Amino acid sequence: MPEEVYPGVYRIKIPLPKSPLKYLNSYVIRDDQRNLVVDTGLNRDVCRQAMMDGLSALNIDLESVDLFITHMHADHFGLVSQMTTDNTVVYFNKPDSELIENWQGFDPMIRYGARNGFPETELRQALEQHPGFKYGTGWTPGLSLINDGDVLKYGNYEFTCIQTPGHTQGHTCLYNADNRFLISGDHMLYDITPNIQCWAEDANPLKDYMDSLDKIRPLQVERVLPGHRRLFENFRGRVDELKQHHLDRLEEVAAILSGPAPQSAYEVASKMSWDIAAKNWEAFPVAQKWFATGEAIAHLRLLERENRIRREKETPVIAFAPA
Repeated sequence: MPEEVYPGVYRIKIPLPKSPLKYLNSYVIRDDQRNLVVDTGLNRDVCRQAMMDGLSALNIDLESVDLFITHMHADHFGLVSQMTTDNTVVYFNKPDSELIENWQGFDPMIRYGARNGFPETELRQALEQHPGFKYGTGWTPGLSLINDGDVLKYGNYEFTCIQTPGHTQGHTCLYNADNRFLISGDHMLYDITPNIQCWAEDANPLKDYMDSLDKIRPLQVERVLPGHRRLFENFRGRVDELKQHHLDRLEEVAAILSGPAPQSAYEVASKMSWDIAAKNWEAFPVAQKWFATGEAIAHLRLLERENRIRREKETPVIAFAPA
């Protein structure tokens, strides 16, 4: 059943089977004319059923629903194609929309993973089981592109769109200043850290993420409505925790590279500390190795851009050493 978190603002928990995230928080802002749904869940029957049951309990018909999608990941975007009618406005950010338009499949990511030491066969296996591959949107409807600072009004609420790149290039939060709450998507989560991965030479997502945390910190926020897990207060305290987590990770990666031989991102990831029930790196599920390696690349990239480490070699695998 939907949970009312503010007058006219509801949370519907959309299940994410076999995911450590457990469920997606989809938020509904009720309006006499057009209702707004923030994030949708995967393109799966179990997700669609939970969404439709939740909307039905609120006496909301899909014909009266507009959508706001915080970012392009399938657990947020995947059900869009099942919820769109001829009347639906789908608000979405431009950077992520360009990535969707230029999508070339997983092959570029697989090749880049191999350049960073990830065994190509293992990576291909992991990505073929990835929810984005299996449960992404069937098609992409027309999108109404929003920019940083745009304002949306639904029900008794006015929301400012705040672009917070890092988790994805165009990730966007919604801020309501009057009631001091932030719909944070995956930019801020309470008891886990958002996954910050890097799979391209020209990207520096961890720097983007840290800058985005600095960007939102001055906001007056009394409650955060995240994309997963529980709602929480202590907004600035959590911002500071997330920043410190990555500062500590950067030091951990720098320490790992202080050994005698240059190391690839895959090797670095195997030596980083992870909160996962596996006795060693070999016992990690392949999908978790993928997440870990992507995070290792993101931290290596920031250290490299800050000239704290250098590339010792480029082929056949990129390897790093202290600067």
